[in-house]
Amino acid sequence: MLHADGRQSAAEHVYRDVKERILSGVLPGGELISEGEIAGRLGVSRTPVREAFLKLETEGWMRLYPKRGALVVPVAEGEAQHIADARRLVETHAVAQVALQPRVREQLVARLRESLDEQHEIARSGDVAAFSAADADFHTLVVAAGDNPLLDAFYVSLRERQRRMTARSLARDPHQLPRIIDDHARLADLVERGEVDGFDVALRMHMEQVHALNPKGAQQ
Repeated sequence: MLHADGRQSAAEHVYRDVKERILSGVLPGGELISEGEIAGRLGVSRTPVREAFLKLETEGWMRLYPKRGALVVPVAEGEAQHIADARRLVETHAVAQVALQPRVREQLVARLRESLDEQHEIARSGDVAAFSAADADFHTLVVAAGDNPLLDAFYVSLRERQRRMTARSLARDPHQLPRIIDDHARLADLVERGEVDGFDVALRMHMEQVHALNPKGAQQ
């Protein structure tokens, strides 16, 4: 039983480590990795690595090829636009709810300002992985303030994909990081003023620029 628990713990450790590397862009889409490579890096046997890979395959992050390794599944064509569309619907809906509740709006804006301070700190360190997480957290604060548990749960899956997209965008153009923070500050101002339509437009433009989407929805 102790051995089984240890193996399960090791598999969970491998799962979290590899998934974080996928979401942060350290392991880009199209990368082929082996059980032995991960086992050696993390100092575990191949068994927990195999279990972790199977879980990641089930979640759609990997595709396993016997005797060859595991392929990190690339972002599918059109996926970035689909995620942006879904995020826009959920986040704008949340802002519409918050706009009707001055006290909730005030609390949300305070949290968004704290997040902006954190983003500035991370930007100075140049840690892209940490920034992609902080970016996702900023938008998650908006959704959570809408107080809809079903949309909160739905947004969890979007958050992971958002992190991966942001990390990929920053890898493509790291100089846009200050602009992302400026966009976030503008979104916070619109929330503070309760300007739902303005938030919706600003959010769309923000995502189009960051993720290289054109206005018609196709990736550039």
